[in-house]
Amino acid sequence: MAAPQRLEPGQPAPDFTLPDADGTPVALHDLRGRKVVLYVYPAASTPGCTTQACDFRDSLSSLQAAGYEVVGLSPDPPEALGKFRDEQSLTFPLLSDPSRQVLTAYGAYGEKRLYGKTVVGVIRSTFVVDESGVLTSASYGVKATGHVAKLRRDLGIDAEG
Repeated sequence: MAAPQRLEPGQPAPDFTLPDADGTPVALHDLRGRKVVLYVYPAASTPGCTTQACDFRDSLSSLQAAGYEVVGLSPDPPEALGKFRDEQSLTFPLLSDPSRQVLTAYGAYGEKRLYGKTVVGVIRSTFVVDESGVLTSASYGVKATGHVAKLRRDLGIDAEG
């Protein structure tokens, strides 16, 4: 498998409809009119993904005050996402993409470097989509720790909202 095709700001965000942690379908086009932060993480309930999810949870009010919706995306089945959501008191949608079709469309699944080796897997990424469904930011290989604070700085959002 070759390195995935990466998306660039200015491109339309690939549309999708995926189940959330309760199995309810969530479609990106239904969020038109709102800005969306779509963050991709490898696996629910792992240390890095928990840190990142909790950072989004703790920053949610400032992001929402600035007009952003937060949506998480991983290949985990809805049942695992529900457990993760409940254990970490997450209040934003977590979407399930076990086929990895949406992850692939976003360039967030494919070859990556892990501990010096090339492996195939989910590439921790964050996408910002504007009100009309166009990408304003596409960040690949982001770090679990500190990424939300950097994202807020890049978006001009202070911690207080």
